[in-house]
Amino acid sequence: MKKKVVSMLLIATMTTAMFAGCGSSSDDNQGGADASDNTQSGSADADAGGGSGELENVSLTMWGAEEDQAMLQEMIDAFKEEYKDKANFDIKLGVCSESEARDNITTDVESAPDVYAFASDQIQTLVAAGALQEVTLNPEAVIEANGGQDAGAVKAATVDGKLYAYPETADNGYFMYYNKEYFTEDDIQSLDQMMKVAADNGKKITLDYTSGWYLWSFFGGAGFELTLNEDRSNTCNINGTSATGVKGTDVLQGMIDVCKNPGFVSLQDAEFVTGLNDGSIIAGINGSWNAEAAQKAWGENYAAAKLPTFTCGGEQVQMGSFAGYKLVGVNPYSKFVGHAMMLADWITNEANQKKRFEVRGACPSNVEAAKADAVQEDIALAAISAQSQYAVLDGVQSDNYWDPMTALGGICIDGNSNQEDLQKLLDNAVEGITQPVAGE
Repeated sequence: MKKKVVSMLLIATMTTAMFAGCGSSSDDNQGGADASDNTQSGSADADAGGGSGELENVSLTMWGAEEDQAMLQEMIDAFKEEYKDKANFDIKLGVCSESEARDNITTDVESAPDVYAFASDQIQTLVAAGALQEVTLNPEAVIEANGGQDAGAVKAATVDGKLYAYPETADNGYFMYYNKEYFTEDDIQSLDQMMKVAADNGKKITLDYTSGWYLWSFFGGAGFELTLNEDRSNTCNINGTSATGVKGTDVLQGMIDVCKNPGFVSLQDAEFVTGLNDGSIIAGINGSWNAEAAQKAWGENYAAAKLPTFTCGGEQVQMGSFAGYKLVGVNPYSKFVGHAMMLADWITNEANQKKRFEVRGACPSNVEAAKADAVQEDIALAAISAQSQYAVLDGVQSDNYWDPMTALGGICIDGNSNQEDLQKLLDNAVEGITQPVAGE
């Protein structure tokens, strides 16, 4: 698919059809403006109306998560009020979660919404599909506001040295929730000790072994590498020896031993929340989206921290993690690319990142918004910050990463009951992980 850049003349009118699984808009994106006229190379206050003396009619569609709809509508209303003298805005809001954005957008990029939120691990695919417009509206200001060129959020929004999205949150990672009624500050330093405490009290701690996202905590912490190649395939060395001298077979044995421990159980996300509520789970590795559930279940005993160490080859190894971000992108096929960038910039600015924290508890990527006392005092967000030094950027894995890791996790859950050779298991996993990506 040939990607449209901002300087191109008006393309054909977008169709109104949206995709299964996401909300749709009745807006037909009629407007008649040359896309180049809408690009704001300077301030967002620049006149986007075409200079005719009459305000231009600008129709936009935007997708966001279902749980964010009311908040996003407030942001849209404020945007329309702020720029009412620049254009007559008609903005339709549809439903699509950040996790599903890539699959729905790339089904038909030309018919996709003008503005949409997505998880940072999807950016490579979206750029390759021609579904993201390079940020040309004050990119330097966006970069500076979110911590500079070396900040994780900016790196997550950048492909081949170009900024392709607006950072929105910096909380898409995981850490250890724990109930202070059972654990001391010393206990939470060691996974072995936490499992002992849990078993002694007839309780469990948990991590989802069916997800390669969480399983990387063992390999990543031990210094193994997972990188995404230019052809979208992976390079992965978990079947060898890491840069820190740890054998992959020792990591895998450590993972199996965790599953065999009477104080541990592998639970997926919904099951984790159920365990919080019924009292069977007193600690677990999970993300900030379940902070409210944990706080409600444990009350004044609610706490969170970085991940602990685990036993690997007779040594204690700090667990690592993936760090992810939520981003907002603009469709280059929008008839109103400049106005769409104005909207994307607006809903991710400092004030609205503060609002997102207040309403949804999301950690701001904007450095000024993150300085707020309430953000600094948030237990879950403090744990994300503490874990960040042991995290690598989510998005370094191709689609071929997930199934082999899920299979490996299943063998761990089963305790490797068939006594399969650990080296062979890792060799098979790496063979699958590093396969060329279909269609590349």
